[in-house]
Amino acid sequence: MKFLTDEKLLIVGAAGMIGSNMVQTAAMLRLTPNICLYDIYEPGLKGVLAEMDHCAFPGVNLSATVDPAVAFKDAKYIISSGGAPRKEGMTREDLLKGNCQIAAEFGDNIRKYCPDVKHVVVIFNPADVTALTALIHSGLKKEQLTSLAALDSTRLQEALAAEFGVQQCKVTGAHTYGGHGEAMAVFASKVKIDGKPLSECGLSEERFAEIKHNTIQGGSNIIKLRGRSSFQSPAYQAVKMIEGAMGGEAFTWPAGTYVSEGKYKNVMMAMPTVIDATGCHYSAPEGTAEEMAALDASYAHLVKMRDEIISLGIIPAVADWKSVNANL
Repeated sequence: MKFLTDEKLLIVGAAGMIGSNMVQTAAMLRLTPNICLYDIYEPGLKGVLAEMDHCAFPGVNLSATVDPAVAFKDAKYIISSGGAPRKEGMTREDLLKGNCQIAAEFGDNIRKYCPDVKHVVVIFNPADVTALTALIHSGLKKEQLTSLAALDSTRLQEALAAEFGVQQCKVTGAHTYGGHGEAMAVFASKVKIDGKPLSECGLSEERFAEIKHNTIQGGSNIIKLRGRSSFQSPAYQAVKMIEGAMGGEAFTWPAGTYVSEGKYKNVMMAMPTVIDATGCHYSAPEGTAEEMAALDASYAHLVKMRDEIISLGIIPAVADWKSVNANL
């Protein structure tokens, strides 16, 4: 059985639950035989490597290191979950300063050790600004670095499937855009339930408001149920994103991407996107006046977070970005 590529895939934060699941998923999907595990927590890293070796994936060559110079060298694809996880009672924004500092170092490592990397996926919270920070520090082109946003849409899809008693794949057009988190904009005007427009399915405004609320709080609910933040779903979606970048099946769920045109500028935000071997490409969302207003509000929230990390000195002022990353 062939691999999609033989180029190096680096999993950052591999000792954690998300990271270890990403390693396993990438090996099971036969993306590449060349997978490197990196983490600063050596005992956990060795444990994950042992577990993966015990899976006995045919043809897969796993390596593990706590040295960033070794880990990042020659990496062509990277997924990073290497931030602090969210705990019960915390919002994604509560992780802002510490995880953005981690993201800055992550971007610096890319610039220093693997400037020829092809695609990078950032999935640690708050993903919109950690990814933005990494992009600025890395020097990469905007289409080369994306953040995980698909979970918001898949949670909406799952909730609507449960509501109408259909297979989840029978719900189409269930997308959220803007920020990843409590400020997301839920778009429902293009949703279809087994081919039938949602507007014709008899769902009351009150019930849909509950579904929207549950979607927005989907991550918090996982923490309450399992006692820890999500790890299996973000791992799978992140690996599917990198699969698209490797030239496999294109990834068409919304991804966080750098936006620099039109009314939304100088932020990472979830948009209608396609990730393929040429990178991430986005188009403008289409929705009702109410949906677009929600997107405007989500964008304003992202700008506020962006400006906060500027004030902390983690990234420079917007006007100075090009002097740090000539591709922006």
